[in-house]
Amino acid sequence: MTNTLTLASRRDEQRRTAAARRRARSARPPWEEPPTAVGQAAKGLTLGGTLAVILVPLWIIVVTSFSTPGAINRAGGLVVWPDGLTTESYRQMLGDPTVVTALTVSLGITVVGTAISMAVSILCAYGLSRPRSFGHRFVLLLLVVTMFVGGGLIPTFLVVTDLGGYDQWWALILPSAVSVFNILVLRAFYQDTSSELIDAARMDGAGEWRILWSVVLPTSRAVTAVTALFYAVGYWNSFFNVMLYMPTDSQKWPLQYVLLTYVNRGNGLPGSVNSGFGSTHAQTAPLSLQMAVVVLTLVPLVVVYPFVQKHLRAGVLTGAIKG
Repeated sequence: MTNTLTLASRRDEQRRTAAARRRARSARPPWEEPPTAVGQAAKGLTLGGTLAVILVPLWIIVVTSFSTPGAINRAGGLVVWPDGLTTESYRQMLGDPTVVTALTVSLGITVVGTAISMAVSILCAYGLSRPRSFGHRFVLLLLVVTMFVGGGLIPTFLVVTDLGGYDQWWALILPSAVSVFNILVLRAFYQDTSSELIDAARMDGAGEWRILWSVVLPTSRAVTAVTALFYAVGYWNSFFNVMLYMPTDSQKWPLQYVLLTYVNRGNGLPGSVNSGFGSTHAQTAPLSLQMAVVVLTLVPLVVVYPFVQKHLRAGVLTGAIKG
């Protein structure tokens, strides 16, 4: 009998707890009015329209990349509905040495550039976040000035080329290695690190390097992940520096510049078996091949973004509020 009463009381307690949680989730601030049917419908339409604007072009690009020349001819260009799908464009693209080399170059530039940018940004932000660091106010002022005043394109090109950067790999990384905005966001987070944790680490004999590695960085994982994502996307999508510093050597082109050449300028892949857009007997259509290159440039970002997306609000918005 006692066990039965205990079990019943536990069930009642669980029901009350679940009901309290539901009320807490549905509770609204006193100043917030309950949503109306029109407002809910407008929100749904806005969200649906935004998703359509984003997803429909991606759908068209992917379907066109898998389409046969006949399907593209029947559609008159970009294909909306699947018709005669094939993977020949991807086989031909991945079998082309120019694309494979460009993919390797892009991955290398992204990994090395992101590592260098993060190392410089973290060290600079941590130094500027310490109130007793030497000259941190003057350095911070110089960094902020560079956000509004720049030397311009021609002086930058002359400096890089005079330093021997023309046709060199480092010219694709170092000129854009540091973002002052990212440093300021990191600095805001580091300043908000609990002083009790830092004092406790100092009492245990930890130096600045140990404090940065064992205290500051673990408590700032969100902003670190978001900053790394920003740098990686910037390096992955970069093509302008290639136009400046290595426009002739195609073996050093990253994937984005290959995409610019094949899509915007309408050139075909070297060694392609295509006989033209209007040929229904070609194995692949130039448009299908171009869309396949576009899909290849999007895949790494689509794969990485879901793992970092959860940190976006905590990393950027919170840092902006704290700053």
